[in-house]
Amino acid sequence: MFKNNKYPKALLLSTAIGAASMGLSLQAYADQYSDAAKKWVSEEFDVSTLSQEEQLKEMQWFTDAAESMRGMEINVVSETIATHEYEANVLAKAFTEITGIKVNHNLIQEGDVIEKLQTQMQSGRNIYDAYVNDSDLIGTHFRYGKAFPVQELIDGEGKDFTLPTLDLDDFIGLEFVTAPDGTLYQLPDQQFANLYWFRADWFEREDLKKQFQDIYGYELGVPVNWSAYEDIAEFFTVHVKEIDGERVYGHMDYGKKDPSLGWRFTDAWFSMAGAGDKGLPNGLPVDEWGIRVDDCRPVGSSVARGGATNGPAAVYATAKYVDWLNKYAPPEASGMTFSEAGPVPAQGNIAQQIFWYTAFTSSMTKEGLPVVNEDGTPKWRMAPSPHGPYWEEGMKLGYQDVGSWTFMKSTPKERRLAAWLYAQFTVSKTVSLKKTLVGLTPIRNSDINSQAMTEAAPKLGGLVEFYRSPARVQWSPTGTNVPDYPKLAQLWWQYIAQAASGEATPQEALDGLAEAQDKVMMRLERANVMDTCGPKLNEPREASYWLDQPGAPKAKLANEKPQGQTVAYKELLKKWEQAN
Repeated sequence: MFKNNKYPKALLLSTAIGAASMGLSLQAYADQYSDAAKKWVSEEFDVSTLSQEEQLKEMQWFTDAAESMRGMEINVVSETIATHEYEANVLAKAFTEITGIKVNHNLIQEGDVIEKLQTQMQSGRNIYDAYVNDSDLIGTHFRYGKAFPVQELIDGEGKDFTLPTLDLDDFIGLEFVTAPDGTLYQLPDQQFANLYWFRADWFEREDLKKQFQDIYGYELGVPVNWSAYEDIAEFFTVHVKEIDGERVYGHMDYGKKDPSLGWRFTDAWFSMAGAGDKGLPNGLPVDEWGIRVDDCRPVGSSVARGGATNGPAAVYATAKYVDWLNKYAPPEASGMTFSEAGPVPAQGNIAQQIFWYTAFTSSMTKEGLPVVNEDGTPKWRMAPSPHGPYWEEGMKLGYQDVGSWTFMKSTPKERRLAAWLYAQFTVSKTVSLKKTLVGLTPIRNSDINSQAMTEAAPKLGGLVEFYRSPARVQWSPTGTNVPDYPKLAQLWWQYIAQAASGEATPQEALDGLAEAQDKVMMRLERANVMDTCGPKLNEPREASYWLDQPGAPKAKLANEKPQGQTVAYKELLKKWEQAN
């Protein structure tokens, strides 16, 4: 099945040479891979949606598929989160022992991953053989033609090296890594959402419920809209102030001028407010970045060109971010980055957080934390994010991070195919459920709906219920409207920082951001560097022209703070169950 003439003769001799050097027969040499598979399946991959017999069969496929590649050494890279630490420290070793292909799985910061990828795209020099690169770059990958589409691996050069049990239909994020022409560019490896997080134990206290009802005239509960979130933030920060002798706050965020401040906004903050158009997984023709497309061509992000980056809804969203950070978060929050602010809610003095990543779930469930009960169950819960006053039914409601295996055309074929084997190994059904339980970043429906996840659910604060719910489809990554993610994303933190620091008003900061994005897209248009669907900007018009049209950009509302609405958490779970 696997033709050895695809690889250099020296590489193909590696199996025989390796056997001889250890004084082994070829059969004994082959047996060591089977023995390794049995060891890993019984000792590490002890929980799976496959039977042990099916797991061993799947592992045998990897051993056989890698036969002509034994002795190779490949380099892959991903950002540093718990899921990728498990891959680098456990799965890479397992793969090496089962296949004979050595994997160096490097862990670096997300911004560095993008920088390395960008360098490889621009230079054509092979830096890594595969990247776990966020699906946010799907608009970049399909336009520039530098990425090697996964679809072409499956249908073409990698056909004989594609796992028969890969089962693409089982993945929950394929639409996020698919280009407008239907081509699958990347393979999801991990997935986590930004959701609403709150102290369920405090929200159930009768004294606090009565106090909130007396002040605001409605029930303390999970906020449905931003008005309720703001009321709850004020309630705990200004009126409650202390619980059990500890100073408490009704909100947590971060505001330091740092690249992570850009993610805070590009990760769908404007869509939560309602700035874009209806459409799932992303608004069309205007997305959550405020970029308008005509067919597949970006035509502008400023209101003057039909975009919404500096429109009333985006200005409202930015103003609320600044106000809540200054009024209701701990004083030190404004000087924190994403990574510094992330652990703060686990310390026990935060009542709620509107923008909380489920990637922190594993770190929030550790024994002994102030937010964990003695029996290991959390005192907190996660729930759908509340929406702003510009939001309409049919719009996305939040962000889903989908780290995905990405391959480049500049990578030598034999290295790309070896990396393709490793990528499939990390998402195979033999290992995916165990990886999900370790990192809590599920990618397969079969894992989400497994008995193991049902048993884990009581200690995960709503994670399992969310991923099993029909609400999940309203959370999605950056879409295909963004033509060059690396170039445009770096603009956001610089302009948002102006608003966060008070150097500029939200309107002034977003005017600058919209103009800067349009200039980048104009340069891309003039350079004509994209294979397909490159920017072709609209001529500027009076803002009133676009604001008077249906959809985004949306005209300023007369009342941006409607009545607060909340829902009891138990009722929310019931609705999900009924919908399922």
